[in-house]
Amino acid sequence: MDELKKSNLDERTIAMAKGLIADAVQKAGSGHPGSAISMTPIVYTLYQYVLRHDPLDPKWEGRDRFILSSGHASLSQYVQLFLAGYLTLDDIKGYRTMNSKTPGHPEYGLTEGIEMTTGPLGQGISTAVGFAMASRFESALLGSDLFSHEVWTLCGEGDIEEGVSAEASSLAGTQKLGNLFAIFDCNGIQIEGDTSITLTEDVLGRYKSYGWYTDRVSFNTPQGYKEDIQALIRAIKKARKVTDRPHFIQVDTVIAWPTPGKAGSEKTHGSPLGEEAVKALKKELGLEEDEAFQVDPDLLSRARGAIKRGEEAKKAWMEKFKAWESENPEAAAMHERLRAGRLPEGFDRALDDLEASLSLEPLPTRASSGKALNAIAKVMPELWGGSADLGGSNNTVIEGAASFGPEGSGTKQWPNSGPAGRVVHFGVREFAMGAVTNGILLGSSTRCFGGTFLQFVDYERAAVRLAALMDIPNIFILTHDSVALGEDGPTHQPVEQLSSLRAMPNLDVIRPCDAFETCEAWREIFEKEGSAPSALILTRQKVPTLSLTRQKAKEGLAKGAYLLKGGEEDDIILMASGSEVALIVEASEELEKMGIRARVVSVPCMEWFDRQPLSYRLSVMPDEIRARVAVEAASPMSWYKYVGLSGRCVCIDRFGLQGSGSQNMKALGMTVENVVENALDALREE
Repeated sequence: MDELKKSNLDERTIAMAKGLIADAVQKAGSGHPGSAISMTPIVYTLYQYVLRHDPLDPKWEGRDRFILSSGHASLSQYVQLFLAGYLTLDDIKGYRTMNSKTPGHPEYGLTEGIEMTTGPLGQGISTAVGFAMASRFESALLGSDLFSHEVWTLCGEGDIEEGVSAEASSLAGTQKLGNLFAIFDCNGIQIEGDTSITLTEDVLGRYKSYGWYTDRVSFNTPQGYKEDIQALIRAIKKARKVTDRPHFIQVDTVIAWPTPGKAGSEKTHGSPLGEEAVKALKKELGLEEDEAFQVDPDLLSRARGAIKRGEEAKKAWMEKFKAWESENPEAAAMHERLRAGRLPEGFDRALDDLEASLSLEPLPTRASSGKALNAIAKVMPELWGGSADLGGSNNTVIEGAASFGPEGSGTKQWPNSGPAGRVVHFGVREFAMGAVTNGILLGSSTRCFGGTFLQFVDYERAAVRLAALMDIPNIFILTHDSVALGEDGPTHQPVEQLSSLRAMPNLDVIRPCDAFETCEAWREIFEKEGSAPSALILTRQKVPTLSLTRQKAKEGLAKGAYLLKGGEEDDIILMASGSEVALIVEASEELEKMGIRARVVSVPCMEWFDRQPLSYRLSVMPDEIRARVAVEAASPMSWYKYVGLSGRCVCIDRFGLQGSGSQNMKALGMTVENVVENALDALREE
């Protein structure tokens, strides 16, 4: 095709796409038209000229990944998905309406071609780092570059301003992720006006200092504003030649261009343009002013060429895949198992053997978790992860494994490193760690985990929430779980975190009481139905290993709460999680000396318990036993639904202390005497 004619067709298709965006926002009565309109040439270029993708098979394993980090500009992607053949025109017309495939921000699992949920700014580009790391690791694990692909993300000033993007981008530079490409849509505008009031740094200089390849394309040319997609394509081709660094290409745009009277205005960010402005925009674009949702059949047919290109790319990939599959039967068998989501042979036996080896010696549950993690890792080569610079404290180091990183990146402490390394060093970057591990799960069939102290889940929480929202099985290992941490003081002692995590929908919060429950917690994390993420809450201090849990945890833990001790004629229910379970066992023995029959219930996971049939829940906590005491070294908020009006919560509703762990627990009421006293009060009020 003649280059001039081709360029003209590109310009006309981009104009048509801009018209669809303006109409969709106008019809919805709300939305973000400005950036979506001005970044349309960029997204069009990616879908029509850059990305390897198949509209007929959006989950094709060999595809490149595209993540719109500026999620408010969702229409820029939705319209390109329509043009390429993923969506229908009715989907575009249904923008921001109930039950549509085109919500205000991209939602994972709802819309074909959407790789992740990108409502909160900064998390798209940060999670893209995880996608890129996953591609490197999975390729090394399976021994083939078939599983290597490019990861593209489009971000704006809001993404760059969010701190998590700095965390993750710094890590990406250290990891030398040559398959990661970020395009920075730089329009100089945010909701409150010109970004010069908030963002004056040299962004390209910052990314260069991170170790990224950088380049710049400006649509603001000396000859006037020109959306030169050929210049962008040339920049991309140049960037692709650099394979040892991630890539950051700034593209200078004007928000809402070419809307007369509104281009360059912050008012176009989050509000419809208005009927008159839409008409004026269409006139500028060469479209019919009074016709909504205009689609030129010839332009659409040309854009739908993405389908044929996708089929051809997939066919070529599948031919290579079949050859690899026949030549590498063991790796191919692993690949098939990973794609099917099956656990490896020996998974249960590994945990059974570990439990059989455990003595009744006191042990921190973080140490028990480390033992379980390593037992599983021996039979599950796809399991990898690390911590936010707390590997030894969180017990998240896979023993004998190499460090994950580019070839030759070893250190004195970690001499063995490479793409197949299973120990990830996230650095002191809790939020980025959560985003990156989300990306690893979304971008591969591997499994991963990340660890920090429970107190610092506050830094990671937004990524935990996205994992829950996207329903992906991330594993958040959170140790040092209470005031029993001791001398580090109130800043490190979590109090409100347990209840706040339990308030998050679709997150399983698991606080095991000892080594046996911890092993069973790990078993259930992998074997449970559904893919909700898990927060595994663990102690720093040693806790008793209970003989009661050796057999009962095997059957009861997966149900979330279970009877450790009791009978049909119990007078009171004592319930607890984690380190306080041993405390209520002792308290029950003291009550028995007084002739009071105490039922002891371990509650490792409220979410699992609440999903059990009513008959089971009543068998554990019978309605007729109104006298109840819940014990937990944390906020009482999440326990009230179990104790009722006649019950008591022996919990902590203030910040911690600077004493030793045992001193803190005693001073804040975590004692047998206080539990017994509260039990007697509950019995008197029954």
